[in-house]
Amino acid sequence: MRCPWCQSLDDKVVDSRLAEEGGAIRRRRECLSCGRRYTTYERLEEAPLWVLKRGGEREPFDRAKLVAGVRAATKNRPVTEEQLEELAQQVEDALRGEGAELTSEQIGRAVLERLRDLDEVAYLRFASVYKGFEDVGDFEREVGLLTKTTEPKRRR
Repeated sequence: MRCPWCQSLDDKVVDSRLAEEGGAIRRRRECLSCGRRYTTYERLEEAPLWVLKRGGEREPFDRAKLVAGVRAATKNRPVTEEQLEELAQQVEDALRGEGAELTSEQIGRAVLERLRDLDEVAYLRFASVYKGFEDVGDFEREVGLLTKTTEPKRRR
């Protein structure tokens, strides 16, 4: 690490500790040339996510676009900005586990899974755009899937 004051590369680590809830390591360093101390942070570099669109285009994953889509679906619903951010983080974390290249379909399914638990009306709104609903029957079918519960078979 280069000293910010004298530009020397000779230093020693005086102290190390976890920072940012374990997402980084904070290191206090002392320059062996000038004796001044400075702080550095070490973070894991995340590989970028890429989205393969339905039309064949490939673009970088944009979390802001995901939040904007969910925000539109939750408009005038009792969903807070914190809940939107948490949902986006959950989706992004789940998608990172699936690989570096994702389809827009994978992203849509991941959002729908989480929206179902957050707000059913927002789920239907998002599903209507994502799944391309064309008539009332599409809404009825989706509501049926949303409210469907299987009861255990009764023994006679």
